[in-house]
Amino acid sequence: MDLTVQQLRVVLAVHDAGSFTAAAEVLLQAQSSLSRTVLEVERRLGVAIFERTTRRLELTAEGREFVAIARVTVASFDANLRHFTGFLDGQRGRVRVATLPSLAAILLPAIVSTYHRDHPGVVLSIEDALATEVLDRVRAGDVDLAVTVVSATTDPTDDLLVTPVATDRFCCVFPKGHPFAEVAEVTWTDLAAEAFIAFDRTTSIRQHLDRAFTEAGARPRNTIEARNISAVAGLVAAGLGVTAVPGLVLPLMTFAELGHRPLGAPRTERTIAVVRVPHRPLAPAVVAFQTAITDASRSGIDLPQETSWLPS
Repeated sequence: MDLTVQQLRVVLAVHDAGSFTAAAEVLLQAQSSLSRTVLEVERRLGVAIFERTTRRLELTAEGREFVAIARVTVASFDANLRHFTGFLDGQRGRVRVATLPSLAAILLPAIVSTYHRDHPGVVLSIEDALATEVLDRVRAGDVDLAVTVVSATTDPTDDLLVTPVATDRFCCVFPKGHPFAEVAEVTWTDLAAEAFIAFDRTTSIRQHLDRAFTEAGARPRNTIEARNISAVAGLVAAGLGVTAVPGLVLPLMTFAELGHRPLGAPRTERTIAVVRVPHRPLAPAVVAFQTAITDASRSGIDLPQETSWLPS
């Protein structure tokens, strides 16, 4: 049988009001129209819903069961419709973002906090991964957006829509008591003369470092390689060498009590961007989150040393 939600609403209104007359006043419809609707529902069900007396409508046994089902069905429909309305205005749904660990830990938290305050019904999923994995995930549709580093990447991004939002400058990081603490800026040539703790070749940091050393005409004396930021910081703190990291990574190394100085000649910066597939439509909640990132420069969200928002 095929019944509409509106027909269910009429049956419930007649039951709750106790009569066709009272229900007609509540629904602002003609009594005759409500009577025809209930008769049509009974015809399709093949049973009577109401016992009609001169004083009041009473439910039949079948009517009691049907009204209970109708009430649950209408309530569920209304709840789902409210959810869909929330989806349309960006207040419901899910936003999936792939990003680098340093961006997930330092760049995004303040943005996420502001967004969650304004969109409490949206579920946010922040997935951290290596730079190449981040782009793979957004291309495959596993996530809606990527927030990642797009400078010095070996992966072409011509098929993606890239919106730069921030930059961070590379700094030399060294243990306590190191002579670099006495200078205002360190050159890449100075850095190459030291025992160097290198990042793994799969990281975006390593891609920038290799390019900067090449431009400076210098080769670092790599003594140890590691992928994890904490591991690199621990090795530097142990006096095994120095390293270089971008500004957004510096806060992740504070536990090791290291010193740092900006690197110049050549000045090297990363470009951080929001990346998405251009032809893939975005849900309203995703659009709102993307706007929260691209407008962060105007929202008063602070960034660490050697890091700055790009004008939006």
